[in-house]
Amino acid sequence: MKPKVVVVMPAYNAARTLHMTYRELPHHVVDLVILVDDASRDETVRIARDLGLEVFVHDRNRGYGANQKTCYREALKAGAGIVVMVHPDYQYDPTLLPEVIAPILDGRADVVLGSRLLGADPRAGGMPWWKYRANRFLTWCENVVFGLKLAEYHTGYRAYTRAALECVHVDLNADQFIFDQEIMAQFVEAKLRVAEVPVPTRYFAEASSASLWQSTRYGLSILAVLLRLMLHRAGVWKQAQFQIKPVAR
Repeated sequence: MKPKVVVVMPAYNAARTLHMTYRELPHHVVDLVILVDDASRDETVRIARDLGLEVFVHDRNRGYGANQKTCYREALKAGAGIVVMVHPDYQYDPTLLPEVIAPILDGRADVVLGSRLLGADPRAGGMPWWKYRANRFLTWCENVVFGLKLAEYHTGYRAYTRAALECVHVDLNADQFIFDQEIMAQFVEAKLRVAEVPVPTRYFAEASSASLWQSTRYGLSILAVLLRLMLHRAGVWKQAQFQIKPVAR
């Protein structure tokens, strides 16, 4: 039986790009699209409702991680078998969704990352040089600690099985951008199978992009997560967030 594929869109001021992103989704593959609005100041909610999306609205801006928590909670409530996060800012190609979920459908992965650094050079798509260098350094650090060999971890195009989301402590993760790395650390501790597929990205005026200062803070936060995980593994600082039983196969 084909698993129910639910696309979740964590949105904040995405009015200018939401329609383009939604239009290019492969709707013959997607069963439901959920948008969670994090108290946008533009017309994101109106446009999402006009498009017929299932919309959930935060009463105040709670942060990117908090937005994802709502996304996954509502997707699981809706009976999702596969949850795909697609940013509504049109940076990532929505038409590639079948390729992103293919490793899950083939039984080869529990978690799939759409990698900008696998294959084509993302700088050709407009990625700033400093962001590229930082991405490579942080990915090297994460590969060392996680024991994996991925091209990158800092993507907004991700697919998870229902079982993957249910076996980790999503609600114990941060409400901010570091959520992505914390949930990856949890997946690693659960011994889940992680795959990645190449996805080109594009940088343009309407697409969201973090500033140098925001990216610096994010990078330091990633290093802090890796340090906390190492201390947890060493028994120096045990944390409930990372106390996860490996998934039996």
